[in-house]
Amino acid sequence: MGSFSVMHWVVVLLIVLLLFGAGKLPNVMGDLAKGVKAFKAGMKDEENAEAPKPGEPKSLT
Repeated sequence: MGSFSVMHWVVVLLIVLLLFGAGKLPNVMGDLAKGVKAFKAGMKDEENAEAPKPGEPKSLT
């Protein structure tokens, strides 16, 4: 019940093709990839900002 079969993915792909068309699909996927890269970069920046640097005292806030 919780897993998707191959048939589910085929139906999803057909719906996406109908909505966006075959010509726009590479643009949509490129924009999605840029969004994922930006999200990962933001998460990396956030981790670096929160981690205390060696030699700095930890703040109590």
